[in-house]
Amino acid sequence: MSTSIPLNQILQGDCVDILASLPEKSIDVVFADPPYNLQLQKDLYRPDHSKVDAVSDHWDKFTGFSDYDQFTVSWLKACRRVLKDAGTLWVIGSYHNIFRVGTILQDLEFWILNDIIWIKNNPMPNFRGVRFTNAHETLIWAQKNKGEKYTFNHLDAKALNDNLQMRSDWTLPLTSGKERIKVNGTKLHSTQKPLSLLYRILLTSTKPGDVILDPFFGSGTTGSVAKMLHRNWIGIEREKKYIRAAQKRIEKTIPVPLESLCSENHRQEKRIPFGILIENGMLSPGQRLWSKKGEAEATILSNGKIKCGDRIDSIHGMAKSLTNSPANGWDFWFYEEPEGTKKSIDELRNRIRKEIE
Repeated sequence: MSTSIPLNQILQGDCVDILASLPEKSIDVVFADPPYNLQLQKDLYRPDHSKVDAVSDHWDKFTGFSDYDQFTVSWLKACRRVLKDAGTLWVIGSYHNIFRVGTILQDLEFWILNDIIWIKNNPMPNFRGVRFTNAHETLIWAQKNKGEKYTFNHLDAKALNDNLQMRSDWTLPLTSGKERIKVNGTKLHSTQKPLSLLYRILLTSTKPGDVILDPFFGSGTTGSVAKMLHRNWIGIEREKKYIRAAQKRIEKTIPVPLESLCSENHRQEKRIPFGILIENGMLSPGQRLWSKKGEAEATILSNGKIKCGDRIDSIHGMAKSLTNSPANGWDFWFYEEPEGTKKSIDELRNRIRKEIE
């Protein structure tokens, strides 16, 4: 890796200009929390006439949708240039901007992997009672190039979620209490993201030593979590007051002990071919497999491959052709127990692993 990359530093200035100075294909993951373009026209008040501390900062003001779209195209193009071919990008937003951002992402040939709904368990009420309370934000997770092998620590995600496959709806609290950075009793940054959100993102989609770039660094949540998990980070921020607070925050962050940095995905596990399940009598030739929602059905063949319609392939190749995207057959296919319940074939693989160990 080029030594010219300013690792673990906050760079002050416009993100597009600074991104242009970074080496091409040098970043593993981008996390972006851009301005939402809330278009607030006047102050908001509660029923008791107290003023709501809403997002009214100058950096969230644009002349219109066209202006915002041009801004979005510029920073996304700049991020695309510095991302490695196997890199991924996370972007968070609200209904004000996320759909426009998603369209531009696709126009720039990013491939969307997931949209994640962050459900806030302590959202701000709609004080005027004229519409539903806005209780969530949306994250888009996309890869730079469709088909590249990106990082997804699937087993770590399951471990975080009591060994259940993590879903795309995440219930996490807003930043509050001691975590909220305040100056003279007033919150420093109006859209400070919670540590729990960045912890989940970085643990599941990056590896130790990866370079994480945040082009709208704000109060430094990305850098703090990256340091904690032994990832490298680069922050870009225009506002000096945010930079000062972020630097102090990151300096106080203590990395977890290396021996505690467990990664379920990167431990050396013995490879278990699908055919072993057949040899051990756990599955039988002629037995059927189903996709999780039952929209695809396949038959197991005696040589460990499966047949779906006229096509014969491995469990992984068949899953990939059915989804038209990279897929893990162990997660995709389900078998039926004698009592009629369907279970993941990965449970059978784990059973064999335990017997071998």
